[in-house]
Amino acid sequence: MDLALLRTFVTVHRAGSFTRAAALLGLSQPAVTSQIRTLEQQLGRPLFLRQARGVTPTSIGDELAHKAAPHLDALVEITETGLNEDFWVRTLHLAGPPEFTAERALPALTELTGDAGQGFSLRVSFSNAEESIEGLSAGHHDLAITTARPRGALLTATALCDEEHVLVAAPCWAADIGPGKLRRRGASVLENLPVVEVHESLPLVARYWASVFDSRPAASGTVIVPDLRAVLACAAAGAGLAVLPRYLCAAALERGEVVTLHDPAVPPLRTYFLVVRTGTLAMPHIARAHEWLQHAAADWS
Repeated sequence: MDLALLRTFVTVHRAGSFTRAAALLGLSQPAVTSQIRTLEQQLGRPLFLRQARGVTPTSIGDELAHKAAPHLDALVEITETGLNEDFWVRTLHLAGPPEFTAERALPALTELTGDAGQGFSLRVSFSNAEESIEGLSAGHHDLAITTARPRGALLTATALCDEEHVLVAAPCWAADIGPGKLRRRGASVLENLPVVEVHESLPLVARYWASVFDSRPAASGTVIVPDLRAVLACAAAGAGLAVLPRYLCAAALERGEVVTLHDPAVPPLRTYFLVVRTGTLAMPHIARAHEWLQHAAADWS
């Protein structure tokens, strides 16, 4: 049986779409369709059920993918590790949220670049979770850092670390509120305070309110800026309260530029995931970056 046909089949099985598989393989959609049809003719059984949106594997298709995929991944690994590293500098295409990628991931991964590194080159894209997952699925990225676990067989996610969220503001606002009022009256004390956020929907503030106060925030955003580092700067300047990852505001808290407004017994957490296309961890440069980030994350908590 032609290994190229099996490779195309496994890619379609993971992608759930001829169109998406064609993009990942660098082939036209008719070429992918023709290869799958040829394989089905050789086996004498249908491998996929065609639907309006993508394809669904038959039971025979699932069985073949389960048997073939590990061996194909192993062949990729053998091929990749057998390359002469002196003449093969691999480029890692990484996608992730701007703040976490800049503050956490890149300082760790840049140790793999340069003369003392692993022969890596890095190309980085900043995007939200949905955009990163779409780009990874389309083959534009090798590795994505997201706050959402993707569904389906095309992508594989590994939990990387948890991020603690804290409610902060400039000291002047904290003095007006006072910890006693907040303990007695809860979130109502904060209703008239201006809010600094990354989006009009107040995603971080709303998540904090739901987790800590079991309610929705009554205030609307006063300053909306799509970068948490800018949110911190505005909060420190007195623009209003903000919900921020602790790692991002730890230094500002230590310097007294912002203070915590509330210290819940169980702080809200958000999980980050490392996401790759299934099977690509057989490629050494992706596997090395994946392993390196997991190792670095052990020191982030």
